[in-house]
Amino acid sequence: MLTGTNSKAAELQGSDKLPESVPPPNLSGTARGKWSRLGDPLFQTTTLFFALAIAGLVVLMMVEMALNSRLSFQKFGFSFIWRSIWDPVSGEFGALPFIYGTIISSLIALLIAVPVSLGVAIFLVEKAPRALSPPMLFLVQLLAAIPSVVYGLWGIFILAPLLRDQVYPRLQAALGFLPFFQGNQNGLGLLTAGLILSIMIVPIITAVTTDVLKAVPGTQREAALALGATKWEATRIVLQNARSGITGAIILGLGRAIGETMAVTMLIGNRPEISASLFAPSFTIASAIANEFTEATSDIYLQALIELGLILFLVTFLINALARLLVWSVTRGSRSAAHV
Repeated sequence: MLTGTNSKAAELQGSDKLPESVPPPNLSGTARGKWSRLGDPLFQTTTLFFALAIAGLVVLMMVEMALNSRLSFQKFGFSFIWRSIWDPVSGEFGALPFIYGTIISSLIALLIAVPVSLGVAIFLVEKAPRALSPPMLFLVQLLAAIPSVVYGLWGIFILAPLLRDQVYPRLQAALGFLPFFQGNQNGLGLLTAGLILSIMIVPIITAVTTDVLKAVPGTQREAALALGATKWEATRIVLQNARSGITGAIILGLGRAIGETMAVTMLIGNRPEISASLFAPSFTIASAIANEFTEATSDIYLQALIELGLILFLVTFLINALARLLVWSVTRGSRSAAHV
């Protein structure tokens, strides 16, 4: 029996035929390799198209606004920026009152919102218990989800009467010798608009500042405490290392304040004038466009408003780009330190 089996095995080895159990060569792997080699360039081309589409949309918006404001630019030129007259009847327009209102209201918002936002962010990162920090951060960020018109309605029916009857009279009695707190006060004006803007930008500055402080390596805190520093001194070191990101968060909040529309339109008073009093009504670029666009009957009037929009677009674009660059510089540095 063993001899017969061995002879059969020898015959099988000497033959040129393959056994029936050996499968044919698999060609599906070659096809799959071709598709995989095509997939990477296709994916890269698709994502590049999406990125270029967004950039092209921004450029297209800028070009369209520039073309649709050419009558205003031809008539007033660059003097449109520093002209203070706004008279639709006579066709004379200037952007200076709106630029002034935008800058002052945004600065008021920053003066109020920055200390509050930094305090909240430092508490959430450095002081708050772990069980308390996430829900508090969620509540702060929830303020950013409230629509602008809701802030405006709350400001008209609650904030403005409170300021008119309780806060502004006392403020004028104490600081009335300054030109900033003189004049009539009806609850609507630059200061009221700045207050509502400060409430609206607190969540943005707080959220970004919190992320920046968390990005600072924990070894810096541990090293400061190991050298005998107090908790406040260690926090100061963290703030120094995160100052670029905090600056970016502040500039990002400034960009939101400059571009805000509905709440400011409802509370600023809507009068194109330049006054030293913070109680006086004023206009911002965004509120002027929202308030007067439907009333623009002549071509020069409409194109002057579009030129205002172009100015606002460029300013907001530059501010947000600068903020993103500063925040990116901090987060990049933290990732480099983590890899080291």
